[in-house]
Amino acid sequence: MQSSSPFTPPPEPAGPPSEPPAERQRPPANTEDRLVADLIALMEAGQAPWRRPWREGSGAHVNLITGRPYRGSNPVLLTLGLHLRGSSLPYWCGWGEARRLDLAPRRGSRGVMILRPLRWEREPVGTGAVDGALGAGAGAGAGATAAHGESGTPAPMPQQGIRFRPMVVFNAADLVGDAKASRGLAERIAGCRAQAHQAPVRQASERLAAAAATLAAWPVPLFEGAGRACYRPDLDRIELPDRGSFHAAAARLATWAHEAIHSTGHPSRLARDLTGAFGSAAYAREELVAELGAVLLGERLAIGSDTANHAAYLRHWCELLRQDSRLLLQVLGDARRAADLIAPEAAISPEALPG
Repeated sequence: MQSSSPFTPPPEPAGPPSEPPAERQRPPANTEDRLVADLIALMEAGQAPWRRPWREGSGAHVNLITGRPYRGSNPVLLTLGLHLRGSSLPYWCGWGEARRLDLAPRRGSRGVMILRPLRWEREPVGTGAVDGALGAGAGAGAGATAAHGESGTPAPMPQQGIRFRPMVVFNAADLVGDAKASRGLAERIAGCRAQAHQAPVRQASERLAAAAATLAAWPVPLFEGAGRACYRPDLDRIELPDRGSFHAAAARLATWAHEAIHSTGHPSRLARDLTGAFGSAAYAREELVAELGAVLLGERLAIGSDTANHAAYLRHWCELLRQDSRLLLQVLGDARRAADLIAPEAAISPEALPG
Protein backbone atom coordinates (compact mmCIF):
# COMPACT_ATOMS: atom_id res chain seq x y z
CA MET A 1 0.00 0.00 0.00
CA GLN A 2 1.08 3.56 -0.66
CA SER A 3 1.03 6.58 1.60
CA SER A 4 0.96 10.25 0.76
CA SER A 5 3.19 8.95 -1.06
CA PRO A 6 3.23 5.83 1.13
CA PHE A 7 0.52 3.54 -0.27
CA THR A 8 -2.55 2.87 1.92
CA PRO A 9 -6.35 2.45 1.33
CA PRO A 10 -8.64 3.44 -0.23
CA PRO A 11 -7.98 4.05 -3.96
CA GLU A 12 -9.81 5.85 -6.75
CA PRO A 13 -10.16 5.10 -10.48
CA ALA A 14 -7.36 5.84 -12.89
CA GLY A 15 -6.80 6.03 -16.62
CA PRO A 16 -4.55 3.44 -18.29
CA PRO A 17 -0.89 4.35 -18.83
CA SER A 18 1.17 3.67 -21.89
CA GLU A 19 1.71 -0.05 -22.57
CA PRO A 20 3.84 -1.86 -25.15
CA PRO A 21 1.80 -2.35 -28.33
CA ALA A 22 2.18 -6.13 -28.13
CA GLU A 23 0.26 -6.29 -24.86
CA ARG A 24 -2.40 -3.83 -25.97
CA GLN A 25 -3.86 -6.13 -28.64
CA ARG A 26 -7.58 -6.76 -28.47
CA PRO A 27 -8.44 -10.38 -27.64
CA PRO A 28 -10.77 -12.31 -29.94
CA ALA A 29 -14.56 -12.18 -29.83
CA ASN A 30 -14.94 -9.81 -26.88
CA THR A 31 -13.44 -12.42 -24.54
CA GLU A 32 -11.74 -9.66 -22.58
CA ASP A 33 -14.99 -7.75 -22.14
CA ARG A 34 -16.75 -10.88 -20.83
CA LEU A 35 -13.85 -11.63 -18.48
CA VAL A 36 -13.90 -8.12 -17.06
CA ALA A 37 -17.69 -8.18 -16.67
CA ASP A 38 -17.43 -11.43 -14.68
CA LEU A 39 -14.61 -9.99 -12.59
CA ILE A 40 -16.59 -6.84 -11.80
CA ALA A 41 -19.56 -8.96 -10.68
CA LEU A 42 -17.32 -10.92 -8.29
CA MET A 43 -15.71 -7.78 -6.87
CA GLU A 44 -19.11 -6.16 -6.37
CA ALA A 45 -19.96 -9.23 -4.29
CA GLY A 46 -16.92 -8.46 -2.12
CA GLN A 47 -14.51 -11.04 -3.54
CA ALA A 48 -10.95 -10.70 -4.80
CA PRO A 49 -11.06 -13.97 -6.79
CA TRP A 50 -7.36 -14.13 -7.66
CA ARG A 51 -6.37 -14.48 -4.01
CA ARG A 52 -5.80 -17.88 -2.45
CA PRO A 53 -3.73 -19.12 0.48
CA TRP A 54 -0.89 -21.44 -0.43
CA ARG A 55 -1.72 -25.14 -0.28
CA GLU A 56 1.24 -27.46 -0.70
CA GLY A 57 0.61 -29.98 -3.47
CA SER A 58 -2.39 -28.11 -4.89
CA GLY A 59 -0.59 -27.91 -8.22
CA ALA A 60 0.16 -25.07 -10.59
CA HIS A 61 -1.93 -24.28 -13.64
CA VAL A 62 -0.57 -26.57 -16.37
CA ASN A 63 -1.32 -27.46 -19.95
CA LEU A 64 -3.29 -30.71 -20.07
CA ILE A 65 -1.35 -31.98 -23.08
CA THR A 66 2.25 -31.06 -22.29
CA GLY A 67 2.15 -30.76 -18.51
CA ARG A 68 4.04 -27.46 -18.75
CA PRO A 69 3.02 -24.74 -16.28
CA TYR A 70 1.43 -21.52 -17.48
CA ARG A 71 3.59 -18.55 -16.65
CA GLY A 72 3.84 -14.78 -16.79
CA SER A 73 0.56 -13.16 -15.76
CA ASN A 74 -1.51 -16.19 -16.80
CA PRO A 75 -1.78 -17.76 -13.29
CA VAL A 76 -3.95 -14.79 -12.27
CA LEU A 77 -6.23 -15.17 -15.29
CA LEU A 78 -6.53 -18.94 -14.83
CA THR A 79 -7.17 -18.69 -11.08
CA LEU A 80 -9.97 -16.27 -11.92
CA GLY A 81 -11.26 -18.78 -14.48
CA LEU A 82 -11.33 -21.56 -11.88
CA HIS A 83 -13.19 -19.30 -9.49
CA LEU A 84 -15.81 -18.40 -12.09
CA ARG A 85 -16.62 -22.02 -12.98
CA GLY A 86 -16.20 -23.58 -9.54
CA SER A 87 -13.65 -26.10 -10.80
CA SER A 88 -10.73 -27.44 -8.80
CA LEU A 89 -8.79 -28.81 -11.78
CA PRO A 90 -5.91 -26.49 -12.76
CA TYR A 91 -5.53 -28.21 -16.14
CA TRP A 92 -6.23 -26.45 -19.43
CA CYS A 93 -5.88 -26.76 -23.20
CA GLY A 94 -6.79 -24.86 -26.34
CA TRP A 95 -9.61 -25.70 -28.74
CA GLY A 96 -7.24 -27.18 -31.33
CA GLU A 97 -5.51 -29.35 -28.75
CA ALA A 98 -8.84 -30.67 -27.52
CA ARG A 99 -9.96 -31.50 -31.05
CA ARG A 100 -6.81 -33.53 -31.65
CA LEU A 101 -7.86 -35.65 -28.65
CA ASP A 102 -11.42 -35.98 -30.01
CA LEU A 103 -12.64 -33.74 -27.19
CA ALA A 104 -14.61 -30.51 -27.24
CA PRO A 105 -15.89 -28.02 -24.64
CA ARG A 106 -19.33 -29.00 -23.38
CA ARG A 107 -22.24 -26.90 -24.59
CA GLY A 108 -22.55 -23.66 -22.63
CA SER A 109 -19.01 -23.77 -21.22
CA ARG A 110 -16.77 -20.73 -21.62
CA GLY A 111 -13.07 -20.53 -22.13
CA VAL A 112 -10.58 -18.36 -20.29
CA MET A 113 -8.46 -15.79 -22.06
CA ILE A 114 -4.71 -16.07 -21.49
CA LEU A 115 -1.68 -14.42 -23.11
CA ARG A 116 0.49 -16.69 -25.24
CA PRO A 117 4.13 -15.55 -25.57
CA LEU A 118 5.50 -15.33 -29.11
CA ARG A 119 9.04 -14.44 -30.05
CA TRP A 120 9.55 -11.65 -32.56
CA GLU A 121 12.53 -10.27 -34.42
CA ARG A 122 12.89 -7.09 -36.44
CA GLU A 123 15.83 -6.26 -38.67
CA PRO A 124 17.50 -2.87 -38.11
CA VAL A 125 16.04 0.03 -40.09
CA GLY A 126 17.69 0.38 -43.48
CA THR A 127 18.66 -3.27 -43.98
CA GLY A 128 15.79 -3.93 -46.37
CA ALA A 129 14.51 -6.84 -44.28
CA VAL A 130 11.03 -7.24 -42.88
CA ASP A 131 9.75 -8.50 -39.56
CA GLY A 132 9.84 -12.23 -39.07
CA ALA A 133 9.58 -14.96 -36.49
CA LEU A 134 12.68 -16.27 -34.78
CA GLY A 135 14.06 -19.32 -36.49
CA ALA A 136 12.28 -18.45 -39.74
CA GLY A 137 15.22 -16.92 -41.55
CA ALA A 138 14.43 -13.40 -40.40
CA GLY A 139 17.97 -12.48 -39.45
CA ALA A 140 20.47 -13.43 -36.77
CA GLY A 141 19.18 -15.32 -33.74
CA ALA A 142 19.87 -14.63 -30.08
CA GLY A 143 23.55 -14.69 -29.25
CA ALA A 144 24.71 -14.13 -32.85
CA THR A 145 27.78 -12.00 -33.47
CA ALA A 146 27.24 -8.70 -35.24
CA ALA A 147 28.51 -8.61 -38.80
CA HIS A 148 30.85 -5.86 -39.93
CA GLY A 149 30.03 -3.60 -42.82
CA GLU A 150 32.48 -2.42 -45.48
CA SER A 151 33.51 0.49 -43.25
CA GLY A 152 34.62 -1.93 -40.55
CA THR A 153 31.99 -0.69 -38.08
CA PRO A 154 29.73 -3.30 -36.48
CA ALA A 155 26.42 -3.74 -38.28
CA PRO A 156 23.38 -3.09 -36.10
CA MET A 157 21.91 -6.22 -34.49
CA PRO A 158 18.29 -7.26 -35.08
CA GLN A 159 15.81 -6.31 -32.37
CA GLN A 160 14.28 -9.27 -30.57
CA GLY A 161 11.69 -9.75 -27.89
CA ILE A 162 8.49 -11.41 -26.72
CA ARG A 163 5.01 -10.26 -27.60
CA PHE A 164 1.79 -11.66 -26.18
CA ARG A 165 -1.16 -12.87 -28.23
CA PRO A 166 -4.52 -13.36 -26.51
CA MET A 167 -5.89 -16.87 -26.86
CA VAL A 168 -8.59 -18.96 -25.19
CA VAL A 169 -8.12 -22.17 -23.23
CA PHE A 170 -10.69 -24.50 -21.69
CA ASN A 171 -10.68 -26.22 -18.34
CA ALA A 172 -10.37 -30.02 -18.25
CA ALA A 173 -13.66 -30.19 -16.35
CA ASP A 174 -15.44 -28.68 -19.37
CA LEU A 175 -14.17 -31.20 -21.97
CA VAL A 176 -16.35 -34.03 -23.26
CA GLY A 177 -16.04 -36.75 -25.89
CA ASP A 178 -16.95 -40.33 -26.69
CA ALA A 179 -16.06 -43.19 -24.35
CA LYS A 180 -12.55 -43.62 -25.73
CA ALA A 181 -11.77 -39.89 -25.64
CA SER A 182 -13.21 -39.61 -22.12
CA ARG A 183 -10.93 -42.42 -20.92
CA GLY A 184 -7.99 -40.63 -22.48
CA LEU A 185 -8.99 -37.40 -20.75
CA ALA A 186 -9.21 -39.16 -17.38
CA GLU A 187 -5.74 -40.64 -17.93
CA ARG A 188 -4.28 -37.23 -18.76
CA ILE A 189 -5.84 -35.67 -15.66
CA ALA A 190 -4.43 -38.51 -13.56
CA GLY A 191 -1.03 -37.93 -15.14
CA CYS A 192 -1.12 -34.22 -14.32
CA ARG A 193 -2.08 -35.00 -10.73
CA ALA A 194 0.72 -37.53 -10.42
CA GLN A 195 3.18 -34.99 -11.79
CA ALA A 196 2.05 -32.42 -9.20
CA HIS A 197 2.44 -34.95 -6.39
CA GLN A 198 5.94 -35.92 -7.55
CA ALA A 199 7.20 -32.40 -6.84
CA PRO A 200 9.30 -32.28 -3.66
CA VAL A 201 7.19 -31.36 -0.64
CA ARG A 202 8.82 -28.65 1.44
CA GLN A 203 8.08 -27.97 5.04
CA ALA A 204 6.29 -24.68 5.68
CA SER A 205 9.31 -23.33 7.54
CA GLU A 206 11.53 -24.05 4.53
CA ARG A 207 9.15 -22.36 2.09
CA LEU A 208 8.75 -19.29 4.27
CA ALA A 209 12.48 -18.99 4.87
CA ALA A 210 13.17 -19.17 1.13
CA ALA A 211 10.51 -16.53 0.42
CA ALA A 212 11.90 -14.25 3.14
CA ALA A 213 15.40 -14.62 1.68
CA THR A 214 14.16 -13.61 -1.78
CA LEU A 215 12.36 -10.55 -0.43
CA ALA A 216 15.34 -9.61 1.75
CA ALA A 217 17.57 -9.74 -1.34
CA TRP A 218 15.43 -7.05 -2.99
CA PRO A 219 17.58 -3.89 -2.65
CA VAL A 220 14.86 -1.71 -1.15
CA PRO A 221 15.45 -1.57 2.64
CA LEU A 222 12.82 -2.79 5.09
CA PHE A 223 11.94 -0.92 8.28
CA GLU A 224 9.85 -2.88 10.83
CA GLY A 225 7.94 -1.34 13.68
CA ALA A 226 5.99 1.21 11.64
CA GLY A 227 2.39 2.05 12.37
CA ARG A 228 1.22 0.56 9.07
CA ALA A 229 2.45 -1.28 5.99
CA CYS A 230 3.52 1.09 3.23
CA TYR A 231 6.16 1.90 0.64
CA ARG A 232 7.75 5.34 1.01
CA PRO A 233 8.82 6.58 -2.46
CA ASP A 234 10.44 9.66 -0.90
CA LEU A 235 12.78 7.44 1.15
CA ASP A 236 12.70 4.45 -1.21
CA ARG A 237 11.89 2.31 1.82
CA ILE A 238 9.36 -0.39 2.74
CA GLU A 239 7.76 -0.13 6.17
CA LEU A 240 5.90 -2.90 8.03
CA PRO A 241 4.36 -3.17 11.50
CA ASP A 242 5.98 -5.41 14.10
CA ARG A 243 5.88 -9.13 13.32
CA GLY A 244 3.40 -9.69 16.12
CA SER A 245 0.86 -7.58 14.24
CA PHE A 246 0.41 -10.34 11.63
CA HIS A 247 -1.73 -13.42 12.28
CA ALA A 248 0.74 -15.68 10.45
CA ALA A 249 4.24 -15.57 8.98
CA ALA A 250 2.82 -16.05 5.48
CA ALA A 251 0.57 -12.98 5.92
CA ARG A 252 3.59 -10.86 6.85
CA LEU A 253 5.50 -12.06 3.78
CA ALA A 254 2.48 -11.48 1.51
CA THR A 255 2.23 -7.91 2.80
CA TRP A 256 5.97 -7.43 2.30
CA ALA A 257 5.56 -8.72 -1.27
CA HIS A 258 2.77 -6.20 -1.89
CA GLU A 259 4.94 -3.29 -0.78
CA ALA A 260 7.92 -4.64 -2.73
CA ILE A 261 5.80 -4.56 -5.89
CA HIS A 262 5.04 -0.88 -5.17
CA SER A 263 8.78 -0.22 -4.88
CA THR A 264 9.41 -1.48 -8.42
CA GLY A 265 7.59 1.63 -9.62
CA HIS A 266 10.36 3.92 -8.34
CA PRO A 267 11.82 6.20 -11.07
CA SER A 268 15.09 4.26 -10.93
CA ARG A 269 13.27 1.00 -11.76
CA LEU A 270 10.04 0.69 -13.78
CA ALA A 271 9.06 4.34 -13.32
CA ARG A 272 5.33 3.96 -12.77
CA ASP A 273 3.30 6.91 -11.53
CA LEU A 274 3.64 6.84 -7.73
CA THR A 275 2.65 10.46 -7.24
CA GLY A 276 -1.05 9.82 -6.76
CA ALA A 277 -2.28 11.01 -3.38
CA PHE A 278 -4.75 9.08 -1.30
CA GLY A 279 -8.08 9.09 -3.15
CA SER A 280 -6.65 9.89 -6.58
CA ALA A 281 -7.08 8.02 -9.84
CA ALA A 282 -3.38 7.17 -10.15
CA TYR A 283 -3.43 5.77 -6.63
CA ALA A 284 -6.15 3.25 -7.48
CA ARG A 285 -4.36 1.97 -10.53
CA GLU A 286 -1.08 1.53 -8.68
CA GLU A 287 -2.85 -0.38 -5.91
CA LEU A 288 -4.26 -2.80 -8.49
CA VAL A 289 -0.77 -3.31 -9.95
CA ALA A 290 0.54 -4.08 -6.45
CA GLU A 291 -2.39 -6.39 -5.70
CA LEU A 292 -1.91 -8.50 -8.83
CA GLY A 293 1.88 -8.35 -8.67
CA ALA A 294 1.76 -9.65 -5.09
CA VAL A 295 -0.47 -12.53 -6.23
CA LEU A 296 2.11 -13.48 -8.88
CA LEU A 297 4.91 -13.20 -6.32
CA GLY A 298 2.91 -15.30 -3.88
CA GLU A 299 2.68 -18.08 -6.46
CA ARG A 300 6.38 -17.94 -7.29
CA LEU A 301 7.47 -17.81 -3.65
CA ALA A 302 4.95 -20.48 -2.54
CA ILE A 303 3.37 -18.24 0.10
CA GLY A 304 0.01 -17.52 -1.51
CA SER A 305 -1.66 -14.12 -1.27
CA ASP A 306 -2.97 -14.09 2.28
CA THR A 307 -3.62 -10.38 2.73
CA ALA A 308 -6.64 -8.48 4.01
CA ASN A 309 -9.45 -7.45 1.66
CA HIS A 310 -10.39 -3.78 1.53
CA ALA A 311 -13.91 -3.18 0.26
CA ALA A 312 -12.92 0.30 -0.93
CA TYR A 313 -10.27 -1.17 -3.23
CA LEU A 314 -12.75 -3.58 -4.83
CA ARG A 315 -15.30 -0.81 -5.35
CA HIS A 316 -12.85 1.56 -7.01
CA TRP A 317 -11.27 -1.17 -9.11
CA CYS A 318 -14.74 -1.89 -10.50
CA GLU A 319 -14.97 1.76 -11.51
CA LEU A 320 -11.57 1.57 -13.19
CA LEU A 321 -12.41 -1.53 -15.20
CA ARG A 322 -15.77 -0.15 -16.29
CA GLN A 323 -13.99 2.80 -17.88
CA ASP A 324 -11.93 0.54 -20.14
CA SER A 325 -11.89 -3.27 -20.11
CA ARG A 326 -8.41 -3.20 -21.69
CA LEU A 327 -7.06 -1.87 -18.40
CA LEU A 328 -7.00 -5.36 -16.87
CA LEU A 329 -4.39 -6.64 -19.32
CA GLN A 330 -2.41 -3.42 -19.10
CA VAL A 331 -2.27 -3.66 -15.32
CA LEU A 332 -1.40 -7.36 -15.51
CA GLY A 333 1.49 -6.44 -17.79
CA ASP A 334 2.78 -3.97 -15.21
CA ALA A 335 2.30 -6.54 -12.44
CA ARG A 336 4.21 -9.21 -14.36
CA ARG A 337 7.14 -6.89 -15.04
CA ALA A 338 7.22 -5.91 -11.37
CA ALA A 339 7.19 -9.53 -10.17
CA ASP A 340 9.91 -10.39 -12.69
CA LEU A 341 12.21 -7.81 -11.11
CA ILE A 342 11.90 -9.35 -7.65
CA ALA A 343 11.57 -13.07 -8.41
CA PRO A 344 12.16 -13.57 -12.14
CA GLU A 345 10.92 -16.59 -14.01
CA ALA A 346 13.17 -18.28 -16.52
CA ALA A 347 13.01 -16.78 -20.02
CA ILE A 348 9.56 -17.41 -21.43
CA SER A 349 9.58 -19.91 -24.26
CA PRO A 350 7.00 -19.78 -27.07
CA GLU A 351 6.51 -23.50 -26.47
CA ALA A 352 5.50 -22.88 -22.85
CA LEU A 353 1.90 -22.15 -23.78
CA PRO A 354 0.91 -24.43 -26.67
CA GLY A 355 -2.42 -23.60 -28.26
